[in-house]
Amino acid sequence: MIFLSVVFTLLGLSTLLLRDDDLLGLPPAVVGSGLVVLGVAAGVLWVVRRRRRWERNGEPRPVGNVFDRAKALPRLLRERKAYGLPTTTPATWAFAALYLVSPIDLLPELLPLIGVTDDAGVAVWLLTSVSTVTGQYLRWERSGKARKPSEQRHREP
Repeated sequence: MIFLSVVFTLLGLSTLLLRDDDLLGLPPAVVGSGLVVLGVAAGVLWVVRRRRRWERNGEPRPVGNVFDRAKALPRLLRERKAYGLPTTTPATWAFAALYLVSPIDLLPELLPLIGVTDDAGVAVWLLTSVSTVTGQYLRWERSGKARKPSEQRHREP
């Protein structure tokens, strides 16, 4: 959902800024504005659905601001076994970071606008994933590191 949000917003902005002639019989301002609105709406919907899923599943919400989470990332990686972080999570983060800096892409940057969207989608996913996991790690750390996150979710009140 967040990927669609980024794609629609980028396409809308590029249409507003770069397009002069009509698209499908509509002025570029109308098409671009519509795509930006769709992109923002998809992003808002994604945030709302995510918060509802946290509440429904009883998952703890992440804590800390961006700087707290950035400072917690090295501690999370050092204590990943005690925290219960699967090995696949940091491996996926590393693969995503490698994809972002690699000159090889699924959609080459030579394609106007579309070539950037795959990198933007991967970057948004990577930042969101790291931010969420480090925020949950901070909550776990502040609670005294008593239980693993999987045990916290399923405990009885």
